Amino acid sequence: MSASSVTLTIGATGTTGSRVAAGLIAEGHRVKAASRRATPVEQAEAVRFDWNDPEKWGEALDGVDRVYLIPPIGSSDPATAMLPFLRRARDAGVHRAVLLSSSAIPAGGPAVGQVHQALPGLFQQWAVLRPSWFMQNFTGATPHARTIREDGAIWTAAGHGRVGFVDAADIAAVAVRALTDEQAPNTDLVLTGPQALSYHDVAAIITEAIGRPVVHRQLTFEQLRDRWAGEIPLEFATLLAGLDRAIADGAEDRTTDTVRRVTGRPPGTFRAFVEREVSCGS
Repeated sequence: MSASSVTLTIGATGTTGSRVAAGLIAEGHRVKAASRRATPVEQAEAVRFDWNDPEKWGEALDGVDRVYLIPPIGSSDPATAMLPFLRRARDAGVHRAVLLSSSAIPAGGPAVGQVHQALPGLFQQWAVLRPSWFMQNFTGATPHARTIREDGAIWTAAGHGRVGFVDAADIAAVAVRALTDEQAPNTDLVLTGPQALSYHDVAAIITEAIGRPVVHRQLTFEQLRDRWAGEIPLEFATLLAGLDRAIADGAEDRTTDTVRRVTGRPPGTFRAFVEREVSCGS
């Protein structure tokens, strides 16, 4: 990666985007930090960006040669906004794109799977990151974190299915390598933590760490869909509930060596993550 390269980091104040921007800056790379409000990011150029406002795209892409892509939050059809942007990015001189997708969504699958399928035809240098469920889903203002605080419970339709929960810090570390290494991955990368855990396991680890009981409450697909539909559009709520049903059927019961292979270090454990969050007062 040359000294003149600039990476547009979309969602630069979000869970992975903030960590990707920080990782790039720490290595001396130039960053355009894109967010809806152009929120300042230390040592980066803040720029306003909205998937639904193409008039802002030109400023965001000016001088950029690579981009980290976070799909529109809550959209069940992100390709509608993302594909026109990616074609414009290619025409503006972007030659490497790294897309955040999901381990649950293959190329050509629903939602961001359509963008995944199109990416190799748009850029010669590319990668699709397909992380398992984030460990950060249990912290901050997320629904699981809220019900842990309010109900002492985690509500899912995942049954006893297991998930290779992954730390956003590890996802970002892989993204930095995919964006800056001399050779782009030119493939999709399934990212997991070192262990596959059930939500019962997760509740037990959190209970031990915070010193008060947390349990896993099981819902049906329909119950979870309706619960989500109170906060997000029904179509997206149905998609999310379906992903939980897939977990119950074993779709996420796996681990990969991708984080270690790409970054040279092992991924963090869920227990270490929880202990770190507790020590930080999260």
